[in-house]
Amino acid sequence: MSHILIVDDDQDVLYTARLALRSHVKDIKTVSEPRLIPKLLEENTFDVILLDMNFGPGLTSGKEGIAWLKKILKLDPQAHVVMNTAYGDIALAVDAMKEGAIDFLVKPWTKEKLIATVQAVARLSQSQREVVRLRNTQQALSEEIDKAYPEIISRSAAMEKIFSTISKVAATDADVLILGENGTGKELVARAIHQRSKRKAAAFIKVDMGAIVENLFESELFGHVKGAFTDARDHRTGRFEVASGGTLFLDEIGNMPLPSQAKLLTALQGRQVTRVGSNKAIPVDIRLLCATNKALYEMVAGEAFRQDLLYRINTVEIRLPALRERKDDIELLASHYLDHYCQKYEKDGLRLNKRLIKKLENYDWPGNVRELQHCIERAVILSEGKNLEIAELGAPAKNLPSPPPTFNVEDMERKAIMQAIKEANGNLTQAAKLLGFGRSTLYRKMEKYGL
Repeated sequence: MSHILIVDDDQDVLYTARLALRSHVKDIKTVSEPRLIPKLLEENTFDVILLDMNFGPGLTSGKEGIAWLKKILKLDPQAHVVMNTAYGDIALAVDAMKEGAIDFLVKPWTKEKLIATVQAVARLSQSQREVVRLRNTQQALSEEIDKAYPEIISRSAAMEKIFSTISKVAATDADVLILGENGTGKELVARAIHQRSKRKAAAFIKVDMGAIVENLFESELFGHVKGAFTDARDHRTGRFEVASGGTLFLDEIGNMPLPSQAKLLTALQGRQVTRVGSNKAIPVDIRLLCATNKALYEMVAGEAFRQDLLYRINTVEIRLPALRERKDDIELLASHYLDHYCQKYEKDGLRLNKRLIKKLENYDWPGNVRELQHCIERAVILSEGKNLEIAELGAPAKNLPSPPPTFNVEDMERKAIMQAIKEANGNLTQAAKLLGFGRSTLYRKMEKYGL
């Protein structure tokens, strides 16, 4: 399926080459005048260009061919040029290769040698163009995905330090651990670091560590070879390999079981992975970002998280404040989401009145920015007038009648755990004492209830 251009002033060479290649390539163009090359390159993409080194009777220096080689590569830097000459001068071959030629043929060549050379170079050319196409496609897809993740919106003092840290760490390859409650924007911070890094043109691969079944951990992250286990019908590339050259974002890393933590640590220490069913170590070049809403230091104390893994992933640590700690941003964020959802649901002219803003600022926002976003979306959908109403917001409407009490034991236990953690200011050891639990029991129950 390749496209070939042959440039030679000898009509017999053009005829012989066309005859030899016609059943092995899709399209062959032949010209005897090199001055036609620029127009042909403008109108076509060739997998291989077979270029004579001397044009005109008596010429043997090869200078004219090398001059056209340089011009071709200037017009198309991805061009794959094979030089063709009747004079087997090694010095000419070396000069041509130095200038960017892919291969060198000496006339008179055999039919088999011509076919083999053209086919090999054509495969190389097509592979390299496919790599460029995939890279450009991946970059375009990454840009589209990033549009769904807006810039972090804030004017509060609590976030100034966060922005400063992002700017400093983004330019490095340091491992970063992002800590914060659910809904505080940990993924936004990870994407902001990637987009400001030297790897921004490469892949950003997110892995939800809490969603990976333990017995599939190695297959998902490191890959497997065909036949490695019952359902391994094909080779699989793991997330580490896919992210190589770019950024690997391990979200909810605090949800990993201890055996998986040991395997992850081994891969991170050596920056290499071994696919399941293989003994070959594959080097990977990743920038590692991790995030969790868990209290990792407390988990280390309770032997639920490996201390050596924690030290490995937190060269730089970013702790995101809860929305209740940055109340200066509530009106700004609410206005942003109001504009967004008014446009999405075609409801122009909706406003946030001062009474509603006060209600938003007085609410604790246990779900943080994500909860605020959903509340504004709900209010826009349910709105009937020009001003959003408190009742339309849902959770922040504190003065509305309280829901009936629940007597479900699990619901009551979950609320008790949340309240104890709040009372202990996030100190899980203290929270466990308040509840009358051992620390390991508290960790198990937190995992059970998704806390």
